[in-house]
Formats: sequence, C-alpha cells, structure tokens
Amino acid sequence: MVRAIELAKLGMGQVAPNPMVGCVIVHNGLIIGEGYHRKYGEAHAEVNAIHSVKDPSLLEASTMYVTLEPCSHFGKTPPCADLVVEKRIPKVVVGSPDPNEKVAGRGLERLRNAGVEVTTGLMEEECNRMNRRFRTFHQKRRPYIILKWAQTEDGFIDRSREEEEFGQPTWITNDLSRIAVHKMRSDEASILVGTKTALKDNPSLTVREWSGNHPLRMVLDRRGTLTDSLSLLDQSTETIVFTETDLPSKPNLEYIRIRFDENMLHQINEILVERGVQSLLVEGGKSLLESYLREGLWDEARIYIGNARFGSGIKAPETDWILDREEALDDSLMRIYYRKEDQI
Repeated sequence: MVRAIELAKLGMGQVAPNPMVGCVIVHNGLIIGEGYHRKYGEAHAEVNAIHSVKDPSLLEASTMYVTLEPCSHFGKTPPCADLVVEKRIPKVVVGSPDPNEKVAGRGLERLRNAGVEVTTGLMEEECNRMNRRFRTFHQKRRPYIILKWAQTEDGFIDRSREEEEFGQPTWITNDLSRIAVHKMRSDEASILVGTKTALKDNPSLTVREWSGNHPLRMVLDRRGTLTDSLSLLDQSTETIVFTETDLPSKPNLEYIRIRFDENMLHQINEILVERGVQSLLVEGGKSLLESYLREGLWDEARIYIGNARFGSGIKAPETDWILDREEALDDSLMRIYYRKEDQI
C-alpha cells in the first residue's frame, strides 16, 4: 500500500476532478504489476496495473492493493470493479472507501458479491489525506481551502504603501519559495485574491516557475474598479471576477454577480461546487484571509517566512495553530498547518 500511495501521488494536478489512485498487484510476495491514474479521462489505476502484468495467468492467484475503492459505475471509463471480477483476482486490499455518491460502497459490494475477498482500511488515514481535496468536495460540498501568505521574521505581510508604490509585490521570501508557490498553484484548481491585492501587487496568479496547469483565477471587485491593464484581466487564462456591478464577460474573463455580505464566501463556494472545482488557494491580503479565518472556512494553511524584518506595516493574521510540519527553503521557511474540526 505504501507503494500504491507513492504511485497515486504521481497523478497530482492531472486527474481532478477524479481522485488520485495507485494500484499494486502482488503474486507470492512479489510485485508483478502496478499503475496509477495518470490523467483525467484516461484509464484508472486498476486498469493500468492489470495491463502491466506480463503473465496475466498469475492474476488468478494474486492480491491487488489499491488506495481507493474500485469504481462501480460508467464514467469516462468502464467500472474497475467489473474488470477485477473479469480477471478473477481473488483478493483486493483497499485503502479507503470512495466518498463519491456514485460509488460509496457499491464497488466493494460488487467485488464481494462476485466472491472476491475484500479487506479495507489499510493505511486509511494516509489514503484519505492524499485525497483530501476530493473527499472534502464530496463530503462537505465545498472546495478544499488552503490559506497562503508570506510574512517577515517580525510578522508583517506587507509594508504600508502609498498608491504610487502599487503595481509590484513586496518580496519577502527567496527564489526557492517562489518556485514552491508556483508548484502549489499547479496543484490546485482555483486561486482567489481581493481587490487590494490585485491593485497593490498586480499578480498574474499563473504557473510560470513550474510545469503544470494554471488554476482558475478569481478576484473580488465589488465596485468594478479594476482596469484591463492589470495582469489578472489579461484574458490569457480562465478568470472569474466576482462583483456587484453589471459588466459584460469576455473570452476567458467572466463577471459573476454576488452579494458582498456576510454570506459572500459561501456564495463563492456554491459557485465552485456547481463547476466541479475541488480546491481553492486563497492568496489574498489580510482582510480576505481573516474573512476565511472568521468563518472557519479553511482546511490547510501554508505560511512562508522570510528572513527580512519590516519593523512596521501590515501585520500577518494571528494564529495559535499546532504546526504539522516545517520545510526549509534556503533561508526561508514554509510552515504547514491542517485545521482540526474543533478549530474556529
């Protein structure tokens, strides 16, 4: 199962809205086949693993290890559970059940009804964490939300800037940290900033220092004040502007009216769920970040800490979270936190 999880992670950023899945087939203690879901719309992990076995006759005396319950419905591809039954694989070990209501136990039932010996729950916590975006989307009916910001050693996310200083970000961390941020963008389905961040930093919010897909760009613009000169509105990739004004949409640039009230963040979540967007990276300024914190609408936080000291400016959001892990990025740090259900 450890190997199956390693394989599954190779599909990161390529398989959404499907989950990442890895599969290993073992005969007499030796791996004879393995595979993972490589790209949305293409063959699933179980199919790739079965097809990788050089001697198919061994399948009838083998055990399949798969990180997620085999699917039982026709989607872009036929049901994997049916293929397992067809190949007469006698034992299947599953990491975690599928939360998608189209599957949700039906795959396990299909296997057991066909006489397959099914074991579940092996390394379930690790399998669930790997697919936390997929699981949050199906279980909570909202995207998995990651808060991200960079702060100085003395706890500031920006200097106090006048309007004439707008247009470029205030760099706090190093080049390696920026590469890590671009990789993170390539892993997530959407990204959101507020009006002030769009004006102050003029971000592109695209993936440039890493290989991968651009996230769906989103920006708040209540009064319709952002101009076409901003990088966010350059129509180079799919972008949504949330606003209260009537503005005409353009290619790759969609204006969506929402109410800028206490329910704003939930409205955005509903729109993303309707579009099948499973994860959201919030790269906004202090006001937007604190809105998500107040609502308890976050699952993960990644805080990048540079070795600069501003002495004054805009303070970073205050947190008292329990650190999950810390990674050194040359002379910067990345701290990762996961929200517990009892955190507010």
